[in-house]
Amino acid sequence: MSNHSIKAVFFDAAGTLFTVNGSVGAIYARLAEKHGTAVTVKDLEAGFRRCFAVAPPMAFPGASPTEIPTLEKHWWKTVVQDVFTPLGPFPAFDAYFDELFTFFAQAEAWQLYPETRETLERLKRRAVIIGVISNFDSRLFRLLDGFGLTHFFDPIVISTQAGAAKPEGTIFTQALVRHELTPAQAMHVGDSYEMDIEGARGAGLTPVLIDRRAEPSQTKDYLSVRSLLELPTILDA
Repeated sequence: MSNHSIKAVFFDAAGTLFTVNGSVGAIYARLAEKHGTAVTVKDLEAGFRRCFAVAPPMAFPGASPTEIPTLEKHWWKTVVQDVFTPLGPFPAFDAYFDELFTFFAQAEAWQLYPETRETLERLKRRAVIIGVISNFDSRLFRLLDGFGLTHFFDPIVISTQAGAAKPEGTIFTQALVRHELTPAQAMHVGDSYEMDIEGARGAGLTPVLIDRRAEPSQTKDYLSVRSLLELPTILDA
């Protein structure tokens, strides 16, 4: 397939455009201490990775728009409870979780990757459609506003509103419909092989893995980049 037929580039959000400012474990531990419970960063880091990996998809098929914020917060509360349960009692957990959930809704809790803004500007100059397809919750809209990035993206499709989470094909299809695109006209960039590469490929989009620590390799059967700045070159290839 000629890449000249690519009219849209869709991005995953966390791990692709931005990342946590610091470490999840350190943030969880700092706020827990504030609420009277001391736990190690190492235990929280390992617990979060374990619990997040086995959590159900963050999608609520059939939910009304007014229900979604409550369902999102409950989803996250269950994950965080599962992280803390093996670590002993936490009397002030509810107040802690409320503060944690609010904290991660702020742009200051995250940091853009150094090349994100320049990449989006370059793609915008090419008149490429730029969108987001993410298994994130509604806080993403506030984050993108906080980063000053919202104007780059149309559409922004999140799993909680789409009723389907990557790697399901439905969430990719919803992004395509916005501009009446065929799957062959779109590229999807993300940091998860399962969610982004397999998901996009299954839906017929051209997948690109962003792996900032990878050694260059020609053996993969999909495109891989170490920096988002390589994307314009791929579009020209």
